[in-house]
Amino acid sequence: MSIYKPEGMMIDTLSNRQAFRSLSCLQEAFTQGKILESRAVVCDSEHNLIVDMGCCRGIIPRVEGALGIAQGATRDIAIISKVNKPVCYKITGFSTHPDGAPCPILSRRLVQEECTREYIMKLTPGDIIDAKVTHLEAFGCFVDIGCGIASLIPIDAISISRISHPRDRFRPSQEIKVVVKSLEENGRVSLTHKELLGTWEENASLFSAGETVAGIVRSVEDYGIFVELTPNLAGLAEPRDDVAIGQHASVYIKSLIPEKMKAKLIIVDCFDAQYQNTPVNYFIAEGHLSRWQYSPPCADRIIETIFD
Repeated sequence: MSIYKPEGMMIDTLSNRQAFRSLSCLQEAFTQGKILESRAVVCDSEHNLIVDMGCCRGIIPRVEGALGIAQGATRDIAIISKVNKPVCYKITGFSTHPDGAPCPILSRRLVQEECTREYIMKLTPGDIIDAKVTHLEAFGCFVDIGCGIASLIPIDAISISRISHPRDRFRPSQEIKVVVKSLEENGRVSLTHKELLGTWEENASLFSAGETVAGIVRSVEDYGIFVELTPNLAGLAEPRDDVAIGQHASVYIKSLIPEKMKAKLIIVDCFDAQYQNTPVNYFIAEGHLSRWQYSPPCADRIIETIFD
């Protein structure tokens, strides 16, 4: 299991908490070259990050705040946006504050360089890894895949059921699983998520014809209304004039047809509601995928992802 976790996943571990018990514990962490994590509380006027270390406050100088800051490849918003959030770092030395209090000197950049070298560059397509949602854009979901290093899940790779915005599926700071789709020459990692949410058969097995179940309206077309039953299973209901995208629905399942990968539905009721997103149900949550086939063996067409 990798020690290079997304920021925020290490802060409450026993090993991490023990490092902040005293100055001597911090000295020991420095000697061992240990990766620590705690909350950034201030970004000063020179864009240095001040970090709460329990027995004292440390400083991450601006150029040590993130990979690429010194070269101008990374904007300072990458530092400013970390205030009031956990950050990882190594202690590189000790100084003193103007009032005489000890001041550990810290580097987040060193941790990110090590994470890139020892973890990210060793990933292969198909690897299932931890990630943490950082922010959402219309085109996709940005996640931290280790020590604050960002990667993107394109919106069409989030689930089989199409969504209008990643916020329909995720929230900031949510811990999720992702699959490495490819590694680019510049070190960027391309991610996907839908392969972890189950095949058509796995999702369809959760339902039976004749049941009335909960759903979410994802698309309204002239020929019918697509209602999501799970993130990787949607069905088609007959057209109605009183239905809008994003509404919740109760739907009657007329039939499930594996060879056509179809679920035929009847909308019983449709309404506005502000339910929280349900926790992600992963059919696969660890290990490695060489190939994933969504479609059943009897289906008329094959939907698959090849990783190796």
